[in-house]
Amino acid sequence: MEKNTIPSFDNYINGEWMPAVGGGTKKSINPSRSHEIVGYVPDSSEADLNGAVAAAEAARAAWRKLTGAQRGSLLYKAADLLESRLDEIGETMTREMGKTWAEAKGETARGAAILRYYAGEGMRSIGEVIPSTDAEALMFTTRTPLGVVGVISPWNFPVAIPIWKMAPALAYGNTVVWKPATETAVTAAKVMQCLHDAGFPPGVVNMVIGSGSAIGQGMASHPGIHGITFTGSNAVGKQVGQAALARGAKYQLEMGGKNPIIIAADADLDLAVDATISGGLRSTGQKCTATSRVIVIKDVYEAFKAKLLDKVAALKVGDGMDASTWLGPCANENQLDTVLSYIRKGTEEGAVLLAGGTRPSDPDLADGFYVTPAVFDNVTPDMSIARDEIFGPVLALIAVEHIEQAIAVANDSEYGLSASIYTKDIGNVLSFVQEMEAGLVRVNAETAGVELQAPFGGMKQSSSHSREQGQAAIEFFTSIKTVFIKP
Repeated sequence: MEKNTIPSFDNYINGEWMPAVGGGTKKSINPSRSHEIVGYVPDSSEADLNGAVAAAEAARAAWRKLTGAQRGSLLYKAADLLESRLDEIGETMTREMGKTWAEAKGETARGAAILRYYAGEGMRSIGEVIPSTDAEALMFTTRTPLGVVGVISPWNFPVAIPIWKMAPALAYGNTVVWKPATETAVTAAKVMQCLHDAGFPPGVVNMVIGSGSAIGQGMASHPGIHGITFTGSNAVGKQVGQAALARGAKYQLEMGGKNPIIIAADADLDLAVDATISGGLRSTGQKCTATSRVIVIKDVYEAFKAKLLDKVAALKVGDGMDASTWLGPCANENQLDTVLSYIRKGTEEGAVLLAGGTRPSDPDLADGFYVTPAVFDNVTPDMSIARDEIFGPVLALIAVEHIEQAIAVANDSEYGLSASIYTKDIGNVLSFVQEMEAGLVRVNAETAGVELQAPFGGMKQSSSHSREQGQAAIEFFTSIKTVFIKP
């Protein structure tokens, strides 16, 4: 296919679509059919980033002076536009990232809901009156925006994650420079078009597409960016945090997870199996909150395992645009190679591969980055598949004697993002809620997912200990200012 028959997309800087200064491009491909190019996107450089930061800085004062309600009205318009293009953006996401069309449309709808939620933030309280020891004085708090905020978002949720970062940043009076993942930059461009069409003033929100080493690290170390919010791997997140810390910028990191689900002896096994499959295998396991460790009390281990294997065997792997597909491909070839390497490592370390873990035999899938969902038995907590984030459709079954041991095994991880338990026993519930070292704990629900109005973030190595979403977002995107007035 000739390049001129494939759409090309540009950076968005100061209200205009602009090619990279050097003119370089990269191709975004369909992981279901790796020969298919979805679009060409910029391979930007420091010059492009500098232009975006300058535009954001120039727009900052006027944007900050608008009322919260005025800023919110543009977020409402963007939400309506995103919702009206749900099918188009969902299809682009499926073609670029591989998740099923139903999941992609659901994520896009969630993006619209997040925009509407933060559109209302401009009408909520941002401070409080504090009694002063001086009877003649008035003392109160208000909030001031950080300034220019850098947003670095990943490929696994190319609509929801950047929106849950940009929407509060904009609502609270900041301007934004966004670096989306190159793998899903076509989807990002369509989201950016919604913001453009909503009428955001030039420079308020900008998008620069390029490599993490050039644009991501450039943002982290750029003196014109006052705060940076990142979602991605631990290795890259730590580099971003160190660069921001070195120059005194505020930073927020949401990184990896190795999320456990505990199956108690009294659990409803059918519901627990459904939650394990949904939490661990939807989106091909490519969620930071995906279930990867399945910790089961020995009394019900064999019964749970049999039910799990029956249901996993029925899952259809294929192109996400096929309505009968349950899970699509890995998002890119590197991710596929990583998943396959961990599956090999699991067997080498003594775990037993009960199901999946191979490339599909269907010749129609040979050109995609597919792997069948893997289930491992005889896993011990010290194995690599029980400790490392794989970010793929791999479930590791771990047998334990009792709930106390289950919680101890669940906590035996450098990560602490999400965790769940299936039980009917209130004692088990209370022990789990009190003792589990994770930012999100769920009872009789899967590990994956969080409601947009609730704070989200992890403990230990899963985050920088700040929280995203809900009203907690104001803590990162603003600073408290204490005001003392005396006549």
